[in-house]
Amino acid sequence: MVALVGDERLDYLFMDQSMQIIQSPTVFSYSIDAVLLANFASIPLTRGKMIDLCTGNGVIPLLISKNTQVPIIGVEIQERLFDMASRSVEHNQKQEQIQLIHDDINNMPHFFGNDKFDLVTVNPPYFKTTSEKQFNKNDHLTIARHEMLVTLEQVIDVSSQLVKPGGKFAMVHRPGRLVDIINLMRQYKLEPKRMQFVYPKAGKEANILLIEAIRDGKPDLKLLPPLHIFNQDGSYTKELQQLVY
Repeated sequence: MVALVGDERLDYLFMDQSMQIIQSPTVFSYSIDAVLLANFASIPLTRGKMIDLCTGNGVIPLLISKNTQVPIIGVEIQERLFDMASRSVEHNQKQEQIQLIHDDINNMPHFFGNDKFDLVTVNPPYFKTTSEKQFNKNDHLTIARHEMLVTLEQVIDVSSQLVKPGGKFAMVHRPGRLVDIINLMRQYKLEPKRMQFVYPKAGKEANILLIEAIRDGKPDLKLLPPLHIFNQDGSYTKELQQLVY
């Protein structure tokens, strides 16, 4: 049995009884954003390798490992989250496939060199650090949600260096940053190719953006059909269940 620390708990992965992950309400618990990104990204199945930046408690590598045989690297700067992710990987006996690195993602191009990965995924901090008033009193949550240790531009710059020409970069973010995201992608030679807006319910504004780019790709952006998470009664929609299963 995996050892838990403080208020940690052991949860099943979203709609999956085959794998478990360590979570904590005061340190980190993954959201639907990570589940959607893991299902949205174009995952290499048998050849190549991928890296997940800002990996948190390792949820995206664990989710993706169910659908591919390729090696997966996860990078997390927060020591406590890295430890949670490491224990989750060991608990699920995924050590041979998933390697975790405790470091700043800005160091990864120096660590690995350029043009090394077939797929780069990232669920980065969403919010600019414009005022300390917006920060959560919990440092773990503040770092995960706000651009304190890494900016959107740094995320895209690093990803462009790591991914191979013709390789793919997939990210989940907020629709309000779409213009910034596309401008920065093109600045760093990542051409947006697939995009999807996710809505909490029908009739509500989109609150999640999924976007995938190809390094040195040609302009040709495809907008996927909208995805709704909840029915009006609060249950998950059939389209979400079909996507995840």
